[in-house]
Amino acid sequence: MKLRSGVYIVPTNRWYIERTVWLIAGIVLLVSTALALLVNPLCILGVIATGLVSINVAFTGFCPVGNTLRLLGFTPMLGAPVKTKWNLYFMQTDRWYLERRIYLFVGINISVASILTLTWTPWWTLFTLFVGGAMVWFAATGFCVMANGLYWLGAEPRLNPGHPPSERCDECDLSKVCVSAHGPKGASAILEQGLRDNPLRVIS
Repeated sequence: MKLRSGVYIVPTNRWYIERTVWLIAGIVLLVSTALALLVNPLCILGVIATGLVSINVAFTGFCPVGNTLRLLGFTPMLGAPVKTKWNLYFMQTDRWYLERRIYLFVGINISVASILTLTWTPWWTLFTLFVGGAMVWFAATGFCVMANGLYWLGAEPRLNPGHPPSERCDECDLSKVCVSAHGPKGASAILEQGLRDNPLRVIS
């Protein structure tokens, strides 16, 4: 990976599956942590469950929340291009791009913090509260501290088409900024599409 500068922000023009999953996961973290502090420490198990699901998504691409959202009519931006028997949602797992790494790192971090909360000190709930708030903020604004750290370290940002190596894809009809494994457009194709969407007018 090559170090880079700049700011990584994901699209927030619509509530696609991945963005909505981050929002729901953030809310679950905040609620579970609050219940663990105020009601019963075992409520932190909700955070552990979220962490394990996040790790599973990173490795297999399968997300139960994402599939529920698909049934409700949400569409993905990082969905795997391979069609499944029941039209299930699987996140792309062809390589370790930036957004996939987020699922892995967040899952490991909150799982470890939750275990430390149960076995050592409840002060670790401050970390799960921070992560939950950061995920809600990420979904709302498109900005994430961890994502930017990975971006600066050179991870491939597939939800940010303005920064190579990510580009818009030829076949995906889910979003104009969707990035997938369908294959990138050439510069001429992107220009042609742009001219069709926004024809130039000559002003004399």
